[in-house]
Amino acid sequence: MNQLLIDSRGVSTSLRFNDASFFIEPTKPDGHNSSCCAGIYADREVKCTEVPLRNVIYAKVTSGVIEVQYLVRKGKESRLNLATTTGAVQNEDSTRVKKWCEALLLAAYQGANPSKNLKVLVNPYGGKGKARASYVTKVEPIFLAAGCTLDVTYTTHGGHAIEIAREMKLGYDALVVVSGDGLIHEVLNGINQHEHRDQAFCIPIAPIPTGSGNGMSLNLLGLQDGLDVCAAALNVLKGQPLKTDLFSFTQGNRRRISFMSQTIGITADIDIETEHLRWMGDTRFIIGYIRAIIARKSCPIELSMKVVEQDKSRMMDVLHARRAGESSSPSSVPSLHSADKKPDSPSSSHEEWTRFKRPILWMYAGKGPFVSRDLMQFPVSLADDGLIDISIQEITSRRALLRAMDGAEEGRTYWINTNRYFKASAYRARPLAPKGTLVVDGEQVPFEEFQVDVLNGLGTFLAPYPHYAPEFLVRDIEGNT
Repeated sequence: MNQLLIDSRGVSTSLRFNDASFFIEPTKPDGHNSSCCAGIYADREVKCTEVPLRNVIYAKVTSGVIEVQYLVRKGKESRLNLATTTGAVQNEDSTRVKKWCEALLLAAYQGANPSKNLKVLVNPYGGKGKARASYVTKVEPIFLAAGCTLDVTYTTHGGHAIEIAREMKLGYDALVVVSGDGLIHEVLNGINQHEHRDQAFCIPIAPIPTGSGNGMSLNLLGLQDGLDVCAAALNVLKGQPLKTDLFSFTQGNRRRISFMSQTIGITADIDIETEHLRWMGDTRFIIGYIRAIIARKSCPIELSMKVVEQDKSRMMDVLHARRAGESSSPSSVPSLHSADKKPDSPSSSHEEWTRFKRPILWMYAGKGPFVSRDLMQFPVSLADDGLIDISIQEITSRRALLRAMDGAEEGRTYWINTNRYFKASAYRARPLAPKGTLVVDGEQVPFEEFQVDVLNGLGTFLAPYPHYAPEFLVRDIEGNT
C-alpha cells in the first residue's frame, strides 16, 4: 500500500513512505530499487531522494498521472524550496492510487486538513523591501499547492494592519504576517480592539520573516529555519498553536499590547538610529551597537520590578526542566493574569516592588530568546510562564562591551556579571533625562513613564514545537556547555 511505481520522464520510479520519510527512488532495469538511499543531500551517483514526511505538501492523481509536491534543501545549510515529482502510474487502478495519495497526506499532516483558510498580510515596505517578491514567488505557491484559501492584503501605511485586524472575520485558520516584528505588533493591537477580542486572540499568528530583525520567527523556528520564508510557510501548514504571554504596556491613560520587547537606553538608540539602514537587514544592529559603544551613553532611569527570580543558574535549570517535560511550570510563578485586569491591580501578583538603584547603560525586557539573528537577549525565556525577562546592563568598560559581542548569538552575555537578569511579574520605569529613546517591539513610543504587566497566555502563534525552538546550552561566558 505504501509504494507506487510511476514513469517519471521516461524513468521507472518508486514512490513510497514510512512514518518518518517520503522516498523517490528510480528503479534498476531489472525492476529492483536502487540499493542506495542516502537522502536529499547526496551526490549525483546516489539516486534516492528522501524527504522528511513533514515536508510533504500535497499529493493528487488526475487521469492516471500522480503529482507529489514537497519542500527540499539542495544542501544541509541551504534553505527549503518547493519541488514536484510527477509521472504516469504503472499498472495500478485509480482507486488504489487515490487511496495511496490520501494515506500519504494523512501521514504527512497527522490527520489535519491540508487546506487552510488564511488571512495574509504583506508589508511590501518592511526590511529590505522584498516581502512582495518573496510572498509571490516562494510562499504563495506553497499555500496554493496545499489547496489553501487565501485572503491577501498588502499594507499601504503605518497602522493599516491595526485597522485590518480590528475588523477581520473570525473564520480564519491562521493570520499570516509577511513582514518583520513591527507588523505583528500592529496585528496584536488591532486584535485587542476587536469586537470579539477573546475569540480573535485565539486565531494563531504565523510570521513569514521578511523584516529586519524577525525575532519572533527565529524564536518559533530556530536559527536554521527562522529566516527561511519557505520553512515559515511550512509552519503555517503544519504548525500547532503555541500559547504565549503578552504584555500590557501602559503610559498614562493609554495602553498598548507588546509581544516581544521593551527597551530604553543604548539598545533603544540602536533600534531607532539605524532605521535608515533597514536595507542591510539585521546587520544594521551590529553597526549601531559599535557606534553606541563608542559613545557609551548612560541611561538615567528610576526602575522598579516585582521580582520572582534572579538566580541565573536556577532559571537555566527551570528552562531545561520545562523543555524536558519534567515540570509544567516553575513553582514560583504568580497567579495567572487576565487581559481584563488593570495594571497593578491587587490580583495581578503578590510580589513587592523592588527598586534597582545602580547606574545603567540600558534596560531590555521581553519574551522569547532572540530579538535578532545575532542576539539571544533572553535565553531562559519561557513562552507561558506568566513572567517577563528583564536584562539590565550596568555601566562597564568599552572593552567589556566589545567582548560581549562574541557569542551573543548563543546567549553568552547572560553570564556576564554586569548583566543583571531578572524574571518579574511586572515592572515600571520613569526616565530621568529630558530626552531619550524608548522602543516597544521595535517601534518608538513617547519617552515617558510607563508600566508593563504580563497578560498570561493571551497570545497564540503557530509553532513546530510546544516551546520556543532555540536551545540555550552555554553555562558560562566562555561558551562551555
